[in-house]
Amino acid sequence: MNTETIGISAGSVWEALNTAESLSIKQLKKITRLKDKETFAALGWLAREGKISIVPDPEDEKELLVSLESDK
Repeated sequence: MNTETIGISAGSVWEALNTAESLSIKQLKKITRLKDKETFAALGWLAREGKISIVPDPEDEKELLVSLESDK
């Protein structure tokens, strides 16, 4: 996996999040059809850029919810 591949995966994740208020990692993987490593690399990329927020799911403590950060 290289930075170009990670960037493309990050774009796929961003597109999926742009259509929903928030998504679980499981939902993101299903929508984007990315593998675990690709999904987590993309989330890391977006998190480092300050583009996303990751919080525990209040309904399922084993799951995380991901959402786009609002523009400031």
